[in-house]
Amino acid sequence: MNDTAAPMPASYPIEYDVEPQLTDRNRLTVGFRIILAIPHLLLVGGPGFAFGGGLGFVWWRGDGGWGMGPEISGFGGNGVIGLAAGVAAIVAWFAILFTRSHPRGIWDFTHYFMRWRTRAIAYSALLRDEYPPFGDGDYPVTYRVEYPAEPRDLWSVGLRLIYAIPHIIVLFFLSIAWFVTAVIAWFAILFTGAYPEGLYRFAVGYLRWTVRVETYLYLMRDEYPPFSFDA
Repeated sequence: MNDTAAPMPASYPIEYDVEPQLTDRNRLTVGFRIILAIPHLLLVGGPGFAFGGGLGFVWWRGDGGWGMGPEISGFGGNGVIGLAAGVAAIVAWFAILFTRSHPRGIWDFTHYFMRWRTRAIAYSALLRDEYPPFGDGDYPVTYRVEYPAEPRDLWSVGLRLIYAIPHIIVLFFLSIAWFVTAVIAWFAILFTGAYPEGLYRFAVGYLRWTVRVETYLYLMRDEYPPFSFDA
């Protein structure tokens, strides 16, 4: 699938999807996935909801231990490039409030980061076995979003973090459920070479939800994200 910023016929202007890979999985790369994914995790973060390296459902904690929970930085956040995207979002927030326009250079940078991130999280979440490219490149993952119409909605932008709170709460609990299913899927792939279809659909739906909310928090669109796993 190709990643573009072109208009698309969808009811919500953010699209995320993964080409299914349920059977004939590579057990070796799945077994060592968390190690193989480390370069991407450090740069653009891992699966789970995160914004600017802030809230994340992490594999590694800053206290030196391994575990799960919210973390300021680390593998569960959005990585080094995600921190830059978070700073860019703050700059864009002020720019939009004063000019009602999102600086195109900042939007393009965030779009580049999210394209990279959406490929990397599909790999880290065991949804695909192909190693993702660093930056842009062909990968069986779709992430599409349109540049927002102007002038921007100042109320929506100004209160963006407050508006996102319901999603943040729901995604926190969903991240726990997703982690449990990911562990089950990891063992299933190692023993059977297949990712259980129901768990796969849940994982894609969960990541789709998080990608929409992250895109919303990065101010790339003003439309409120749906509470939905659906495409």
